[in-house]
Amino acid sequence: MTVSRRLAPVGAAACVLVLGGLASCGKPADRRRGPDPRTDRLEERLAALVAPREPGAAVLVAANGRIVFNRGAGVADLRTGRPIDARTNFRLASVSKAFTAAAVVLLVHDGRLRYDDRLTDLFPDFPEYGREITVRNLLQHTSGLPDYEDLMDPVIEADASGLVQISDAGVLDLLKHTPAPLFAPGERWQYSNSGYVVLGGIVAKISGLPFEDFLERRIFAPLKMKRTLAYVRGRNVISDRAFGHSRTEGGWRETDQSPTSATLGDGGVYSSLEDLAKWDEALRRGSLIAETDMRPALEPVRVAGAQPVEPDGAPAAYGFGWFLNPWKGRSRMWHYGETRGFRTAIERFPEAGITIVVLSNRSDFDAAALALAAADIYLPK
Repeated sequence: MTVSRRLAPVGAAACVLVLGGLASCGKPADRRRGPDPRTDRLEERLAALVAPREPGAAVLVAANGRIVFNRGAGVADLRTGRPIDARTNFRLASVSKAFTAAAVVLLVHDGRLRYDDRLTDLFPDFPEYGREITVRNLLQHTSGLPDYEDLMDPVIEADASGLVQISDAGVLDLLKHTPAPLFAPGERWQYSNSGYVVLGGIVAKISGLPFEDFLERRIFAPLKMKRTLAYVRGRNVISDRAFGHSRTEGGWRETDQSPTSATLGDGGVYSSLEDLAKWDEALRRGSLIAETDMRPALEPVRVAGAQPVEPDGAPAAYGFGWFLNPWKGRSRMWHYGETRGFRTAIERFPEAGITIVVLSNRSDFDAAALALAAADIYLPK
């Protein structure tokens, strides 16, 4: 498909990552050294997926700490037509799990938590089967906890003030009334949003801070991720917010929240290209979490039963909040996120120094596919 229109760099001026890990605004990195055909190829792909004045996406490519592609297409919300830019905040959905895992790693580093701590040590009123579930099981999706969405009342409806939403405390309560796990902890792998909600609760209990405050104090503030937050309705406000949308027969419909949109540990973080570039740089340099502390998070889980799988069912590997299976022979850390009205993906290729972030506020957008297409364009051949 031939595309004639050209996408502008997101924001009034693209933000380029400098060696210290901070964002300095100026001319886009890919324009400072002459034309780059890779930029044109990725721009064409993005433009082909998003028409003007419809919900869209933002895409970032960083190479060894330097932003080489930084573009947005479409609008953050249909009511105002506000264009998507570098500061537009999208709900990350399950890409949030990396932050939850990082919070646990920080508490382990502090000596306040251990990976082998048992669920009943942390929540004594949890059912007896929690005695066999460790923090490590929760991080690696080997806990056997059922998905809380399967335990919720299926007829939950919105009230006059908005959606009736389950909280992290509500999830924990549902699990406490569940008589048995789906399988013996550590026996097999099964992706578990419940496990990461519980991890958020553990972070809050051990730190003495609400989970959203712990993330702010220990991760977002130190990295100067000034606009990133774990969203709690009525308690904090998302600046430059993108609202989720779904395509229907009658056109676009805002589908921004659901009964499960208020949980935090499994998918409640909002962030932008600008801030996620800082997160990526911290991971690259080990400036927030030292390499020795990060090492357990990057060890693929080993189980005898069912193994980790990608969304399409292909074999995968999983650590703490990151998929770890290689792609085309290259080592990588990656995750995808899907929730009502949003699709997100991050692909990190540490040895090649390439990171791709794709954030979208529409449910029909394949963020993971675009991220891999960008990897194909930018990874050295």
